[in-house]
Amino acid sequence: MPEAPVPDPHQLAAEMRPASPRRVGLILLFGLVVLAGAGAVTWNSRLAAQKDLHEVAVAAAVPSVRLIRPRPVEPRPLLLPGRLQAWAEASVYARTNGFVARRLADIGDRVRTGQTLAVIDTPDLDQQLAAAEAALATARAQRDLSARTAQRWNELNERKVVSQQATDERRGDLAARTAQFTQAEAEVNRLRALTGFAQVSAPFDGVVTTRAIDVGGLIVSGSTSSPPLFTITDMSRLRLYVRVPQAYTGSVTPGVKAQFSVPEYPDRTFTAELTRTAGAVDPQSGSMLVQFTAENSAGALKPGGYAQVRMELPSQTGKAQLRVPASALIFRANGTSIAVMDSDGKVTVKPVSIARDLGADLDIATGLEPGDRVIDSPSDAIRSGDTVRPARG
Repeated sequence: MPEAPVPDPHQLAAEMRPASPRRVGLILLFGLVVLAGAGAVTWNSRLAAQKDLHEVAVAAAVPSVRLIRPRPVEPRPLLLPGRLQAWAEASVYARTNGFVARRLADIGDRVRTGQTLAVIDTPDLDQQLAAAEAALATARAQRDLSARTAQRWNELNERKVVSQQATDERRGDLAARTAQFTQAEAEVNRLRALTGFAQVSAPFDGVVTTRAIDVGGLIVSGSTSSPPLFTITDMSRLRLYVRVPQAYTGSVTPGVKAQFSVPEYPDRTFTAELTRTAGAVDPQSGSMLVQFTAENSAGALKPGGYAQVRMELPSQTGKAQLRVPASALIFRANGTSIAVMDSDGKVTVKPVSIARDLGADLDIATGLEPGDRVIDSPSDAIRSGDTVRPARG
């Protein structure tokens, strides 16, 4: 085994000597510096913790809210069914009895005002007219004779040859004969007027859409239970009737144009202009009847047909509507409102009017501006002037 080293006596003596005062002071000074640094670190940490705690308390006192921007609503076309009707339509009936002698028009024919459609043979009426004219001639002769007789009796009465009673009787007879003549004359005029109805004429320019007679057919006047002889339709212009829901009636004003299509021309679009409105909402359907006018000089559109109408209705306020989630709405006793936050974090509760309820979203007509920052799902206790802060994330 190797031998252990022998310690140096001089080294042992140096290690056993006491440290000098200067060295001890340096050691104490270093310890104080270390303790002061540790204390400063501890104090700063405590101050930072208190500051963070204060900020958390302040932040907890100001509620955080989620902000949304209202979206402008693009004008959406209103699609509604419509019904086309002729500008004018007349059912032509007979005004006299007889048989159809000639038929001069058929369905699809274009006719002019006053054009003869059919001629009716009226033998009975002709005989009645002849008898009435003979009765008129008799009444005229009797009136003339009574007039001459009354004149003579007036002259005799002036000379006191005949009595006043006899003269008055002659005057009364003249008045009666004159009335009989007037009655006979009126009967002749009536029958002559009926004779004029033997020619069935078109009341206006149009197209024959129905015909219920043919040559030799019996005509009985004064009966509306039987079908009309002809139906004349003016289809140079058409009326387009549409029922507009009440929510859109405020935007329906004269001059609004509509585009519509019909099943027979699926690839074509026609234009109509609003000309009249009923001015009242039907309580059963909740809609208002409006009338558009469509030009149809080419005759492509058919009266009585169905149409799909597309209307671009302007905003009632003249401004674009804004869309927000339904969760942003506040229901108060004074109406519906929405809370917005300004740049300083202050709340303003604005009353709004709803243009359309889409379920999850609402279209706001008035009360909001495009740059407003809307508070989503606001507290029921929120009021104007409250301070809030935007939620992070």
